[in-house]
Amino acid sequence: MSAADVRFAGITALPGVLQLVQDAYRGAPSRTGWTTEADLLDGGRTTPGLVADLMVSVRDAVLVVGEPTRPTACCAVGVSDDGAALGMFAVRPEAQGRGTGAAVLAGAERYVRDRWDASALHLSVIRQRTELIAWYERRGYAPTGRTQPFPYGDERYGRPRRDDLELVVLRRELA
Repeated sequence: MSAADVRFAGITALPGVLQLVQDAYRGAPSRTGWTTEADLLDGGRTTPGLVADLMVSVRDAVLVVGEPTRPTACCAVGVSDDGAALGMFAVRPEAQGRGTGAAVLAGAERYVRDRWDASALHLSVIRQRTELIAWYERRGYAPTGRTQPFPYGDERYGRPRRDDLELVVLRRELA
């Protein structure tokens, strides 16, 4: 798999993307991979409405690899006044550790450069996800020193199992 395999996901991909994101981050399926947040959060990782909004927005895009109805990996990218952002990055647990995530990340970087002429990409990761932060750092993302509060009380992002969650912001300059 390569960055060239990453493609724009239309609204018909919504059910598959939702299942992929849930399986990668929450519940029993997520525990077979290393990206699980099941020890930190319960409930859903996102909602149909949030993902559908990303899919139809002119300032956002959902990117996927794999079958249209059962993608192997996905992410969301968006552009705003403060640059390009990456989110909802998910790889099916059984496909983790095979370079799929690196290919999707490279595809997302290419997409934001080509589509929005972005010179950098930033993302937020739960501070307690040290192994995920390290994965991004190995791919050139560096902590900015900025943090964001976790959206406690907004169950669209799950139900926290602890009260010390915080998001750290990472950034990478794009060539």
